[in-house]
Amino acid sequence: MTVSRDTLRGWGFAAPALLWTLAFFVVPFAVMAAMSLATLEGRTLIWGLHFDNYRALAEKAYLWRAVLVSVEITLTVTLLSVCLAYPLAWIIAFRVPQRFQRLALLLAILPFWTSYVVRSYAWLLVLAREGVVNKALLTLGLIAEPITLANTRFATVTGFVHFFTMLLTLTIFANLIQLSPNYRRAAMDLGASAFQTFRHVVLPLTLPGIVTGAFLTFVLCIGDYITPQILGGNTELTVPQVIMVQLGRRADFPLAAALAIVLMGIVTLAYLACARWLRLDRI
Repeated sequence: MTVSRDTLRGWGFAAPALLWTLAFFVVPFAVMAAMSLATLEGRTLIWGLHFDNYRALAEKAYLWRAVLVSVEITLTVTLLSVCLAYPLAWIIAFRVPQRFQRLALLLAILPFWTSYVVRSYAWLLVLAREGVVNKALLTLGLIAEPITLANTRFATVTGFVHFFTMLLTLTIFANLIQLSPNYRRAAMDLGASAFQTFRHVVLPLTLPGIVTGAFLTFVLCIGDYITPQILGGNTELTVPQVIMVQLGRRADFPLAAALAIVLMGIVTLAYLACARWLRLDRI
């Protein structure tokens, strides 16, 4: 069977991307999956088909707790970010004059210009016992003594929401400005109220942008190590923190690999749940 010149040319163009994916995704993932099935006896790594690391996730409370904490924080951050980003994107798209929209978007993406670590430490200072929030509450007489805000889940969620609200604003804004005003006008002409127009027309048409941003938020948040480590401290460990403990203190690479596989499994489930709106299930 002869191969046409166009087919060879197509494979030639695709080869760099395929080789890159193979070298930096497929092979590392295969090694990690094999590592998760190995066991560690002392300092000796025993390769094989062992599921002890996955059983440990169900038997060891702190491992299972880390998975639950990661999922709870990620879902909370995603929900809050969507609720805050949608009104902001709506205001920029429909309430801000067009000549000022670029400036509004520039102000929205300013947090991206700051180092991720610096931004986390900035929030740590703001939420400290002697920070801005506690001083403001004391001045207003709302509290009698400083309250603990830093090194808590609240601090972690706050740091995440600050960043991801801006990310979601951009994805939702991109959908809103593509929405023809004729849809809303037609709905209003047919007797729909402003709320009904939003619920039955605007929201369904902008749902792909919401889901895309929410999925990106989910993926980036659940795999983040820096923000929970700086703002949350060690009061509640997330999966990335537990993985770093296994690697840095115990050198337990098989258990760390198993945790990473579980993390990828959670992300895969999130993708399958969002695939309908992401339109990736048709590729």
